[in-house]
Amino acid sequence: MRVELNHTTVPVFDREASARFYRDVLGFEYTGVVGRFAQVRIASQRLVFDFYDAEDFASHHYAFKVSEAAFDEIFAKVEAREIGYGSGPRSSEDGRINDWHGGRGIYFRDPNGHLLEILTSDGSEEAGRR
Repeated sequence: MRVELNHTTVPVFDREASARFYRDVLGFEYTGVVGRFAQVRIASQRLVFDFYDAEDFASHHYAFKVSEAAFDEIFAKVEAREIGYGSGPRSSEDGRINDWHGGRGIYFRDPNGHLLEILTSDGSEEAGRR
């Protein structure tokens, strides 16, 4: 049986502003408002983030594995917007890039306080060669 994550709901302060942030920084496709959700799609996975307005919520963590070229593109956008970034989940504003698993990665927060991570390697490449 094949199982695929189809969508997830994400609490935010402003659903449409959040959808535009993910479109502009991460390159997701903003597909518009459907009911109470502003939706963005990660086309390569058919995964949808359904942003919904909430007044109070805990911070979530979302990690995205990207190519080296996509890392450069996203990182340039993070720097251009002067978004604080860092090398780890507890050092998300140290201004450093990590080199875990022979790749590159950063952590930064979206406008809602959710911790985002982009990484070019998660170690699965090495595990697959064993």
